[in-house]
Amino acid sequence: MTKGQVLLQSWDAFIDNLIAHSRDARGFEHMDKACIIGLDGGAKWTTDSHQKALKLSLNEASTIAKVFKRRDFTPFMDNGIYAEGVKYKYLQVDLDNKIVFAKKEGNGALTLQRSKTAIVIAHTKEGSQQKFTNKAVRDIAEYLESLGM
Repeated sequence: MTKGQVLLQSWDAFIDNLIAHSRDARGFEHMDKACIIGLDGGAKWTTDSHQKALKLSLNEASTIAKVFKRRDFTPFMDNGIYAEGVKYKYLQVDLDNKIVFAKKEGNGALTLQRSKTAIVIAHTKEGSQQKFTNKAVRDIAEYLESLGM
């Protein structure tokens, strides 16, 4: 195993952490998949080998990174947001241009939040509450920011 593979696998622990943070008071997990990509170019920080990885294609990841890097969300507004080949309807971006929300009827929702160097992306299961996913994504993105990442 190379040093790069070890580093990527250590980022995979963030997927478990994200999902754990999406639990409500009853312990129900509202998020079912997640990933972290780099802000510069969309390189994957987490691996697709994790059981609950959100498996973005290289094109999907690079498009998301480009939009967040430029802070121009017109491509999301015009074309939607693609994740795992599924087109999600752009809903809104927060005032700081850091958090984006998207939905696909019958297929759940996406929450995407940038930190200084990464984008945390999570999928809310259909029928679950996105607010719990939003909190989990915010917690991890803010943690990365606190580390200068």
